Amino acid sequence: MRSLFEEQIERERTSTVLAMEMPADSFAEALSYFPHPEDLKFGPEQYLEQIRRIKETVAIPVIASLNGTTPAGWVDYARLIQQAGADGLELNVYFLATDLNESGSLVEKRLLDIVRDIKSEISIPLAVKLSVFYSSISNLASQLDGLGVEGLVLFNRFYQPDIDIETLDIVPRLNLSDSSELLLRLRWLAILSGHLRASLSVSGGIHTPVDAIKSVMAGAHSVQMVSALLQKGPDYLNTMLAGIKAWMEEHEYESITQMQGSMNLLRSPDPAAFERANYARVLHSWRPT
Repeated sequence: MRSLFEEQIERERTSTVLAMEMPADSFAEALSYFPHPEDLKFGPEQYLEQIRRIKETVAIPVIASLNGTTPAGWVDYARLIQQAGADGLELNVYFLATDLNESGSLVEKRLLDIVRDIKSEISIPLAVKLSVFYSSISNLASQLDGLGVEGLVLFNRFYQPDIDIETLDIVPRLNLSDSSELLLRLRWLAILSGHLRASLSVSGGIHTPVDAIKSVMAGAHSVQMVSALLQKGPDYLNTMLAGIKAWMEEHEYESITQMQGSMNLLRSPDPAAFERANYARVLHSWRPT
C-alpha cells in the first residue's frame, strides 16, 4: 500500500506535466530542467522527518519552506508540514512565467489562490517569498496582506542557467549572493514598510552586520542568511550578533525596535521627491577610475 506522500508525489508529477503541456509542445526540452523528487537530498517523507527531528532538538521556532507547482500539492504538503511540528511556513513560489498568452494578472491570481487555499487549511503563521519580477510588487504585497499572511520575504533568487557553447548544453550554475544584492531589497523594504500588517523579511545579500542594520532601518523585521553561513559556517552568527550589538551601543540604540523602519519612505516628507533626488545623486556619483 502506497503512503500518502507517494500518492501525493504522483499527483504532483501528473499535475505538473499537465500544467506544462502547452510549453512542452513548443519546447520539449524544458521539462528536463525540472528535478524529480527522487533526485533531491530530502524527499517529502525525509523532509517531514527532518522537521520533526529539528523541532525536538532546538528551542527556537522552526520555520519550514515549501516549494510546489499545483494548488493541490501546496495545500496537502502545507497541512502535513504543520502536522510535523513546524511553527511557521514559508511559501517559496518558484514560478517563471514563460507563456506568452498568460497575463501578469493571471500569474498573480495563481499565487493569491494558492495562498488563500493554504490559509484556510493551516493555523501556523504563513509567509510568502516574493519574486522581484511581478509587475506591481506593492499592489501584490497589499493583496497578500489582505489575505492575512503573517509575513512577506523579499526576494526569491532565481538561479539563471548558462550556456556551454562547445557542448551546446544548458549548464546550471549556483552563484552565492553578496552584499551588492541587498540594494534592491532595501529599496522595496523602504517602500512597503509601514503600509502592511504583515512582517517584512529580507533574503539575499545579508553578509555583514552592516547589511543587517541597513535592512532593519529600511523596514525589515527579520533577515535571512544562507550564503554567508555556507561560506563561513554557523558560528558566523555570533560575529553578526556581536557586530550589531557593538554598532547599536556606539550609536546609542537601545533596541532593534527603535531602529526598525527608521529609514523607510514614510519618514520622508515627500517620498516621490526623495526618489527623484536619489536618482539624480546616483547618476552624479559615478567617477572614472
